[in-house]
Amino acid sequence: MEWSTACPDWTERLVAGQSIIPPPIFPDEAERALGIFKQLRVVDLPGKPTFGECSEQWVFDFVAAIFGAYDADTGNQLIREFFLLISKKNTKSTIAAGIMLTAVILCWREDEEHLILAPTKEVADNSFKPAAGMVRADEELSDLFHVQDHIRTITRRDSKASLKVVAADTDTVSGKKSGKVLVDEHWLFGKRSNAEAMFMEAFGGQISRNEGWVILLSTQADDPPAGVFREKLHYFRDVRDGTIVDRKSLGVLYEFPPDMVKAKAYLDPKNFYITNPNMGRSVSAEWLEDQLRKNLPKTDGTLQQFLAKHLNVEIGLNLRSDRWAGADFWEQQARREVTFDYLLEWAEVIDFGVDGGGLDDLLGAGAIGRHRVTKEWMAWTHAWAHPSVLARRTEIAPALRDFARQGHLTLVTRIGEDVAELAQFVAQIENAGLLDMVGVDPAGLGGVLDALEDAGVPKEKIVGVSQGWKLGGAIKTVERKLAEGTMWHGGQPMMNWCVGNARIVVTSNAINITKQASGTAKIDPLMALFNAASLMALNPESRGGMDDWLGGIVRSGRA
Repeated sequence: MEWSTACPDWTERLVAGQSIIPPPIFPDEAERALGIFKQLRVVDLPGKPTFGECSEQWVFDFVAAIFGAYDADTGNQLIREFFLLISKKNTKSTIAAGIMLTAVILCWREDEEHLILAPTKEVADNSFKPAAGMVRADEELSDLFHVQDHIRTITRRDSKASLKVVAADTDTVSGKKSGKVLVDEHWLFGKRSNAEAMFMEAFGGQISRNEGWVILLSTQADDPPAGVFREKLHYFRDVRDGTIVDRKSLGVLYEFPPDMVKAKAYLDPKNFYITNPNMGRSVSAEWLEDQLRKNLPKTDGTLQQFLAKHLNVEIGLNLRSDRWAGADFWEQQARREVTFDYLLEWAEVIDFGVDGGGLDDLLGAGAIGRHRVTKEWMAWTHAWAHPSVLARRTEIAPALRDFARQGHLTLVTRIGEDVAELAQFVAQIENAGLLDMVGVDPAGLGGVLDALEDAGVPKEKIVGVSQGWKLGGAIKTVERKLAEGTMWHGGQPMMNWCVGNARIVVTSNAINITKQASGTAKIDPLMALFNAASLMALNPESRGGMDDWLGGIVRSGRA
């Protein structure tokens, strides 16, 4: 069999209002399932219409793609994993209920359990109640199924095949042997540190069920995507674009094309349909337009959450009213080539900052180099975390693990590894003849000072940098450099996260950014960068002339 799950022209198709879902591999199997699905009743709509009467074509295309990937001759499901990303209120949970009930009706195994896995009890009810309503609204289905509301289970009276809706926050998924699993609101699992292990348990039954599949349903996250959600989102984007060829995975993502996101075309009501294929049915264009108008003036993050949930716009920096002013210009000043090695090659002098390092903190490092040709500032950062941070701050553990996989954060196994590795970075700068000074929070000077001295960094180059309101000058300097376009950084997702976490505290005559104001999220690498900026703002002399630099380029073979 030949088929493809890629949709490289998805941008043109979405804008034109065309389908982004491939046709079923086995049309007969698809029609068989649709014949059942279309007869199920949606009980929370006036008149209790059937899916066949109230659904848009994209719903039928999605159902057909799932059930139409089953090879009845071999008993194999050819597409095993589906990912649907769609805006809120497009009947996602109701469609989930209909798909799973259809699967139970078609199931040929005795005692087979079908599982809907939800992150919370409330989300679980969103899927179970429509499914139970579909059974009760049909006399034939009422005879076929036994509904048990207290355990959110619907069981066939003949084969004992069942549909069970499980809330991950109250029920356990250990030992489940479900061949068909649907995960609702997948983005919420991205905030759970144990989500990967939970899914391994939930999906384990498919090892002996060739007809099994997994469906992941989600809206966009109300924070920058993290954990398992971020992993799947990026993977299915690559499958959709054809970057990754995986015929067993199908992603259906209703999101704005990158050029429209850049142009903020999602703010134009005439484009709302792109991520809302149910426009005019379960989604009101007038309501969306009214809510957008009400939220546009807000700067407390409400607008970003509205855009994420109702227009599927991925959140980058969470630009709140108490945000650090530099956040407005941070992303536009990203240059991927600005790495640690880039600083060593192009900087005429480098200042280094250090912050944090407690068991409940990250150890943040920030280096700012002054470009020997343009005199612009170039920033590089890194962070270290002890496993105790992951245990104590489970809500940010998935994000920290993402940063570790990306290479911008190091997870150490014992105390002392972090400061030793940090000291080696400083030593490289010193050995290259580029180090001006190292600025450290005086409160955490002890262990860092010992590690730097052990690495051969001269003691006289290590200074304490006053914190609190006294750091306000450095904060303002970095803001201006970013706004002027004379400071660049490597565009690390970790720093986007830190910048988004930063909150300004205004006093009578100064500004301050404090960890307490940022809650449980971390900003240590950003504070380290401010420490470095306080030293670079003193305009240190170049540590090497142009001739020395050119000679180094030739000797290193980079010429």
